[in-house]
Amino acid sequence: MQSLSERTAGFTDSVIRRMTRISNQYGAVNLSQGFPDFEPPNAILERLSQVSHEDFHQYSITYGAQNFREALAAKQSHYMGRSIDPNREIVATCGSTEAMMAAMMTVVNPGDKVIVFSPFYENYGADTILSGAEPIYVPLQPPAFCFDPEVLEDAFRQQPKALILCNPSNPCGKVFTRDELGIIAALAKKYDTYVITDEVYEHIVYAPHQHTYFATLPDMWERTISCSSLSKTYSITGWRLGYTIAPEEITERIKKVHDFLTVGAASPLQEAIIPGLKFNQDYYDDLLDKYTHKRALFLKGLDDLHLIHTNPEGAYYVLLDISEFGYESDQEFCEILARQVGVGAVPGSSFFREPVNHFIRLHFAKKDETLQAALNRLEQLRVKIPARRKGI
Repeated sequence: MQSLSERTAGFTDSVIRRMTRISNQYGAVNLSQGFPDFEPPNAILERLSQVSHEDFHQYSITYGAQNFREALAAKQSHYMGRSIDPNREIVATCGSTEAMMAAMMTVVNPGDKVIVFSPFYENYGADTILSGAEPIYVPLQPPAFCFDPEVLEDAFRQQPKALILCNPSNPCGKVFTRDELGIIAALAKKYDTYVITDEVYEHIVYAPHQHTYFATLPDMWERTISCSSLSKTYSITGWRLGYTIAPEEITERIKKVHDFLTVGAASPLQEAIIPGLKFNQDYYDDLLDKYTHKRALFLKGLDDLHLIHTNPEGAYYVLLDISEFGYESDQEFCEILARQVGVGAVPGSSFFREPVNHFIRLHFAKKDETLQAALNRLEQLRVKIPARRKGI
């Protein structure tokens, strides 16, 4: 038989989702895959119940139901400070995962290059390869995860077609400053590069940091595809509702790509989320208060255990430094952590292009009692996983 696709020959399954399966296998507290264990807002759940008895069970318009796009446009117009046209500038997608893939396939040709900051959410490299493009990785240096402007311009000198920007960043929780975004914007303009943003954590940014929508920077609207999802903002990761926002000419192409990728997002769920899209500012303030509390609870617990970790500026992830344990494989460490300590984590090497294997990623989008249970188990970390001597 003929060989299978060379393009996908180097793919593995998602390490994040794999660690959820391993966590389930050993009954571990799953702090690996980033989904909450608390309910979505009641108004959304009540509308979902109603929708199940209404006429929303067939295809909607492929690029999004009219009332969904109108409600989303009103919300994003408010927060982005720009009037978004629901008919010409929005495409509803099956999660931000599809939004990113549709955006990539819209702007990238086989053989093009794409800049990806490292560490990065694992899909970005795969999206680039599936599009037939070549990723150029630019390191973000811990602990602040800043980039070197000269290194970044060296990447731009390779004439990339696009740059992927995750802000706030998964997995490191970095929130790019306006000055940093200005550097990226100037280079994107200088080298005529598209910017594809992933802004799914736009409402989870901790004081004093502030989120800036890249598309709102001077001269950036025309070359930016803003991708996001409703999963994290409304605690509905299983609903798979995402979207792109872009100028009309780009959006028209995204609509065609999206149509042949997935046809459309789930009609009942587009209708059920509309009450959430109409929430006032109090909801987003409460959401941030909730995550600010969880961040403080979890980080204090790690500090009390004298575990070295990052301090996220946004999103809900923490990178834990496991250097003291002497493991050459962070994948092996995470499997032992799930089996012997009972806590699920993601090996950090799955996010870094560089040879980094001394971080593991944990998340705190859980009930307080879940986080406390994880911290209680981590009290036995050094007992159940003693440090290995070098060379063993």
